[in-house]
Amino acid sequence: MKIALVGIGKIALDQHVPALRASADWDLAATVSRSGRVEGVEAFTEIGAMLEARPDIGAVSLCLPPVPRFAAAKAVLRAGRHLMLEKPPGASLSEVHALQALAREAGVTIYATWHSRMALGVAAAKRWLADKRIESGRIIWREDIRHWHPGQDWILEAGGMGVFDPGINALSILTEILPAPVHLRAATLDFPANRQAPIAARLSLSGGIEADLDFLQTGPQTWDIELVTDAGPMALRMGGNLLEIAGRPVEGQKDIMQEYPALYARMAGLVQDGRSEVDLAPMVLVADAFTMGQRAIVAPFDF
Repeated sequence: MKIALVGIGKIALDQHVPALRASADWDLAATVSRSGRVEGVEAFTEIGAMLEARPDIGAVSLCLPPVPRFAAAKAVLRAGRHLMLEKPPGASLSEVHALQALAREAGVTIYATWHSRMALGVAAAKRWLADKRIESGRIIWREDIRHWHPGQDWILEAGGMGVFDPGINALSILTEILPAPVHLRAATLDFPANRQAPIAARLSLSGGIEADLDFLQTGPQTWDIELVTDAGPMALRMGGNLLEIAGRPVEGQKDIMQEYPALYARMAGLVQDGRSEVDLAPMVLVADAFTMGQRAIVAPFDF
């Protein structure tokens, strides 16, 4: 199936393009970007021009930042093309609800992806937890914004989500593996004095689960979820790619390169089956953090 990739930035070049080139399901037939290109692939600078010129392309994968994504997504669905959304699926919940309605009207697939759910230890963790009682838990998701988003000011603007751009990956895993839903009880969000999105956050969730999210960690990065259950401790490390039971590795490996191939395989299956998949549970927790969280002003941040 022919697919177009919209938004040729770091994540597209690092993850989406290699996954598509290795896929037996997809043919990367066009890109849309103001400046980025993929060698050997027809390039457009406007999504409308691509949709008009390439009626043979049946699906579009959007890698734009959240705020400008909605207009592009609407254009794709109104043109009757299947739509795959990089996380988070939109800048607001209401936008994503509107896109779901448009997809239903057009009779096409919409897939809101959560790449961290495809990490190598997540499915096994979900199976192990299915009959367990969660007693407490801790999320430590700390990474370096300058390494992963160099010079990308949009991520600290209103709608850019700040530390929740990576933090929502942890929440996507948590809401996938837990045997029962969780809700936010309290939060504190640290906003740099010169920015409109948080650089760090602490969340208290139901079930005694605490989350520490930070965008300023240098050196080794930390992407851990640790849970205490009635059957002992369980941890997911390396962003969900390594499962530990009682402190011993039992599933996965230190390899994050399998997540995006799995997403595109899932998208192919949804299109073939005529189904959609939009789970907004991780985004609901983030929205609740912005609604309920205490705001703390911290030192200015500059790249």
